[in-house]
Amino acid sequence: MQDNATEVTAAGIARLAGVGRAAVSNWRRRHADFPKPVGGTETSPSFALAEVEDWLCRQGKLAEVPLRERVWQQLAGHPEGPVTALTHAGCVLLLIHDRPRLWLEVSAGSDERLAAMLPEALEEVLTARFGVTSARRGSAAVNSRSAVNSSGAVNRSGAVNRSGAVNAVDAVNTADAVSAAANSPAVNTPPTVHTATLHTPAVHTPTGPEALPSAPLLRGAAELAAELGGARQAFEFLLGRHLDANPRQYTLTPAELAGLMADLAGPASTVLDPACGTGALLRAVAPRPEQELYAQDSATDLAAVTALRLALRGRATVRAAVGDTLRADAFPELRAEAVLCHPPFNERNWGHDELAYDPRWEYGFPARTESELAWVQHALARLKDGGTAVLLMPPAAASRRSGRRIRADLLRRGALRAVVALPVGAAPPYNIPLHLWVLRRPDKAPAQPEVLLADAGQFATEGRGGPDWRAVRDAVLDAWRVFDRTGTLDERPGLARALPVIDLLDDDVDLAPARHLPPATAADGAEALTAVRERLGETLGLAGALTPPPPAGTRPVRWPLTTVGELARGGALVLRTGGNGGHARVPVLTDHDVLAGTAPSGTLPESDEEPVLTEPGDVVVPVLGGGSVARVIDDATGGAALGRNLVLLRPDRAALDAWFLAGFLRGTANNRQASSYASTATRLDVRRLQLPRLPLDEQRRYGARFRALDEFERALRHASRLGDQLVRGMYDGLTDGTVAPD
Repeated sequence: MQDNATEVTAAGIARLAGVGRAAVSNWRRRHADFPKPVGGTETSPSFALAEVEDWLCRQGKLAEVPLRERVWQQLAGHPEGPVTALTHAGCVLLLIHDRPRLWLEVSAGSDERLAAMLPEALEEVLTARFGVTSARRGSAAVNSRSAVNSSGAVNRSGAVNRSGAVNAVDAVNTADAVSAAANSPAVNTPPTVHTATLHTPAVHTPTGPEALPSAPLLRGAAELAAELGGARQAFEFLLGRHLDANPRQYTLTPAELAGLMADLAGPASTVLDPACGTGALLRAVAPRPEQELYAQDSATDLAAVTALRLALRGRATVRAAVGDTLRADAFPELRAEAVLCHPPFNERNWGHDELAYDPRWEYGFPARTESELAWVQHALARLKDGGTAVLLMPPAAASRRSGRRIRADLLRRGALRAVVALPVGAAPPYNIPLHLWVLRRPDKAPAQPEVLLADAGQFATEGRGGPDWRAVRDAVLDAWRVFDRTGTLDERPGLARALPVIDLLDDDVDLAPARHLPPATAADGAEALTAVRERLGETLGLAGALTPPPPAGTRPVRWPLTTVGELARGGALVLRTGGNGGHARVPVLTDHDVLAGTAPSGTLPESDEEPVLTEPGDVVVPVLGGGSVARVIDDATGGAALGRNLVLLRPDRAALDAWFLAGFLRGTANNRQASSYASTATRLDVRRLQLPRLPLDEQRRYGARFRALDEFERALRHASRLGDQLVRGMYDGLTDGTVAPD
């Protein structure tokens, strides 16, 4: 099977060549030899990847397709879809991780030979790690929740063993094995067998015909593992690109939030995530000897992804299952030390009518509109006595009247230990300040129960990168650890307090922290506002001094023009696009930061992909939104990673002045002629932006004027922010009595 089987869209071609989609459309119109569509639709055609690569190379638009891009395009254009391709790649990466020599033997020779030998090789390595022979496949872990794992990969009720392994049976099943398993009892629920519900394997071992179309991808994934330093890194890269390309299909838990939830739960040897998604919460759990990680999700692809990620991450036993957790629990006998969960919000069809007499409802039968309280009680039911559960909850769950009876019983019996309000932007939906509920399965009734209420809303930021996670983490964990150790907490105005349970047991049982926390001390409120006012006055004075002088009129000048694309081809500048992943602790410059003139505030999906790092003197341009904006990187911003939807231009200082370049790129007419308006969002093709051919001395003369305009613009923005701060502070001070009206 040749690479011709892989198809790529116009957007993929644009990414390969580092241009906008408008450029691809122009190539199709202007070049008769441009590859013809081989699939897709009339409005969104697809092309053979190999033909596109060949054409780009012949045109001098691409010397060589980067390995990462080639493998990604093979995955995205897989004839069976990217999820199947990702699962096949994950299974093979696990094989490479555990038995690299076996992979070398299997991959030698033709694609047909690889496809014929792969199922047996996968079964061998997965069986070795899971410890179940093929003869037991029909009766062993292949339930409808039993997800198959590649190396610990997936089995919601099926297990991955301590080596993180996956079982050829559970983990990767042939079509015959899946069929046999459908009629066999579930075996993977420790310590007893649960036969009430059959489960569907999340991953099955591809047969030879199924593996054949994936052969080029699998070989590419092996090369990628060598390039990136390991099978785990390769899988994380491919998964990150898939998630980034399909943002509306998945609700992700940010890595910083997952880490905070894992820290609140504390160290644990047995951890369950009953709505695992892509596995972010279980990946955040600190490894421990003999650790067991349990996962379940109703989506087969998510269960498979979680299992593969966890298996490639470490040596813990992984048991992952596919199925609706509330209706068909894969682990009914499990008593975990910790439960972490980011459940689906506001579900009406969660099983209210079928589950009226379910034994999990120890604290009351949840109303149809209270699906989140059903998840809370499921988490408590799967804990051992004294175990801790941390759930991400919508703020309405703390105050809806339909849930007040359950909330009251959770408080009375000491099960609910803390409610933490997160800042806006902490997790999707980003416009709502979500809550964390910390629960503990009571092992004895508390003598004088109190509950911790905390509000980290003050740590929200203006950027798209989310809140100040370091500040959120420090404040929340410090308050929780003191409360957890002593059972109480000295009041921290505006941040946290421990409240006696009896004080909350009124008609509403409203647990929203903001309703119960005293405001932050305002003893120096007037002095602080006076300081803001003084800074505003200084900034306005600076803005006045920086105001440009009256412009001198002149006739329009007709310069010889060049384009950014021509300058890049000639070596006068280097053009780079923002990445799709990077190291977790690198600050990220987002398009919002560039537009607002603020410091780097973003994050990228965690991966081992090398981020594009900015340097002083670079020019950064947003490609979405239709605005005429370009930012010159200074010493304070240098070193930040380049975010998505940004293009970086690094001029050769001997040929181009950075401020001259940035200034001319901001011209309104320049941006109009380089923009595409074919979709709902305006997209800028940076390569088409124009600037005049001028000597370096003349460039610097223009650059000095553009730099002065930039300083004036920044002074105006600073004054605007200070003015907003002063107005808000005055309103708050007048209304809370800390500022006199006279």
